[in-house]
Amino acid sequence: MRITVCLGDSCHLKGTRQVAQTLQRLIAENDLKDEIDLGGTFCMGHCKTGVSVTLDDNYYSLSPETTEAFFRTEVLPRVKR
Repeated sequence: MRITVCLGDSCHLKGTRQVAQTLQRLIAENDLKDEIDLGGTFCMGHCKTGVSVTLDDNYYSLSPETTEAFFRTEVLPRVKR
């Protein structure tokens, strides 16, 4: 599974750093380092929304406040254990 977080200027201003740090923490807390590849990319072209994130090929708009809910509702159910 791959999660990609936008590192572009617009997303940076909306909280990319906090979103990425929260995802890193949640991946570690759930012992999913071998299951999830967390990476970054430059502009995804959705600059008017929140922090652009893709989970595999699905696009999401996150904020620092919605990242934990995203992880619980979108990421954890897809993990094959």
